[in-house]
Amino acid sequence: MTSSGKNIERLFPFIKRARALIVGQHVILRSKSQLQFILITHDISDRGKSEALRKFKHYPIVQRFRSKDILEHFDLRGVKLLGFRKSGLSKSLYAELKKYRINEPVQPKKDDDPATAAKGDEKKAKKTDTKRSPRAKKSPRKNTAKTGNVSKRS
Repeated sequence: MTSSGKNIERLFPFIKRARALIVGQHVILRSKSQLQFILITHDISDRGKSEALRKFKHYPIVQRFRSKDILEHFDLRGVKLLGFRKSGLSKSLYAELKKYRINEPVQPKKDDDPATAAKGDEKKAKKTDTKRSPRAKKSPRKNTAKTGNVSKRS
């Protein structure tokens, strides 16, 4: 049961019917653009868990359930790593499983060193100094193409 008093498993039949599951590590790796989050089971090996954390560090990873629960709800035998395709249904499921997330969101790197920040500012200044002024508009050229009117000389 979740904090709202609803059972998470109630969404599983809808997930299955919507084909929102991605099964298998290699298939998930190829489908990263479609990925909402990853679910790993409690009975996954330490090596498998660390590999999943390394390969999917940019995606939320939730650890919940056991392989037998996956078998019971999704009819998938021996699966310990599941991906969920982007969808409203997957977002709802992730919202309820968010408290079981085991990895932290990846933060973008920032330049905290003032020396490197100053160098970056110098490069920007050089680029703006060397910019050319926009070219003056040229007057439109007269159409010099020959027309069908040809004068005959006698």
